[in-house]
Amino acid sequence: MQKVNRPVGLLAVGHAGVDVYQGAVPAVIPFLVFERHYGYVAVSGIVLAATLLSSVVQPLFGALTDRFRMPWLVPVSMTTAGLGVALSGVGDSYPLTWLAVALSGLGVAAYHPEAARLARAASGGSHLAMSWFSLGGNIGFALAPIVVAPILSAGGLGATPWLFVPALLGGSVTVIALRSITAVGPTTSASKRGVDDWPVFLRLTAVIVFRSIVYIGLSAFVALWAQQRVGGGEFTGAVALFVLFAGGAVGTLLGGRLATSWGRIRTMRIAYAATIPALVGVVYAPGALVHVFVALVAVLLYIPFSLHVTLGQDYLPNRIGTASGVTLGVAVSVGGVATPLLGLIAERTDLRTALGSLLVFPVLAWLLARTLPEPAALETAANR
Repeated sequence: MQKVNRPVGLLAVGHAGVDVYQGAVPAVIPFLVFERHYGYVAVSGIVLAATLLSSVVQPLFGALTDRFRMPWLVPVSMTTAGLGVALSGVGDSYPLTWLAVALSGLGVAAYHPEAARLARAASGGSHLAMSWFSLGGNIGFALAPIVVAPILSAGGLGATPWLFVPALLGGSVTVIALRSITAVGPTTSASKRGVDDWPVFLRLTAVIVFRSIVYIGLSAFVALWAQQRVGGGEFTGAVALFVLFAGGAVGTLLGGRLATSWGRIRTMRIAYAATIPALVGVVYAPGALVHVFVALVAVLLYIPFSLHVTLGQDYLPNRIGTASGVTLGVAVSVGGVATPLLGLIAERTDLRTALGSLLVFPVLAWLLARTLPEPAALETAANR
């Protein structure tokens, strides 16, 4: 067991190295507004660049990893994600910035299915161990504003090439992890593990989409919202992003532990129900209290995060890569497709109205989560 835990820990560190670039895009947005005077629609288009391509191709990478072993793709995709963000501030062309961020999104898309498949193999299918792997990504998110804000505050957008460093570090650790996993044993089994339940998996996917719209919408605009509510410029925005991303790390660990006691489905339902009033607090709480509710929403949205991954893999036991590409990858990207609409609402009305429109999605996620069965129940029904 100890030998299996070491590769999971190394993969978690590598996961942090790639997801820092998902957090870096929202962290760069206030600087794009300040230096290039982009409006809400323009910056939401940058978020769309990071997420649209990633959302579309991530399931394709998942299907590939179901057919072929591609461990080399993990460090390669990580460096691609870093390269895109590193180039995002070079020059002042909006199309080139959009393309650079899209390149980063492509790297993120290529990373998650294969990395999650390897983590599943190394963890023996434990949802608690997978929560540690997911935690690595949350830590990367949380570190993003801490890394980005000081560098760009000192050097402006022209300093973005320095943001390639985490990709180099994470890639090096990931290479060590791949060797450890090879030493542990094979990563997949040729035998069938059960029946793939696509209808249930598609309902889980819809829950993930609703969650993603809320989280990506918040990550795109919470820095600007905090600046409006609290004041303090880019620093206040960076604090709000850190709170959002760090709260996600706490929620991920908490989710794995709660699921051990309550079960995954019950834990998910409770988390989404509690997200509704917490999001109301983000939209309407006065002053600095907004940070408290941002943290609470982040914790609640991430309690189900690693549970989505293991549930999806259990619903599609013969397509681990596909399940991972959707539940782990699309979970943190597909919401960006709705972000330009939020930007348009913000420009036509105000930012509070745009954020308030997100309230419908945790309600939908909670309602749909109530229709999901525990995989154990599916297995029992199939054996009757």
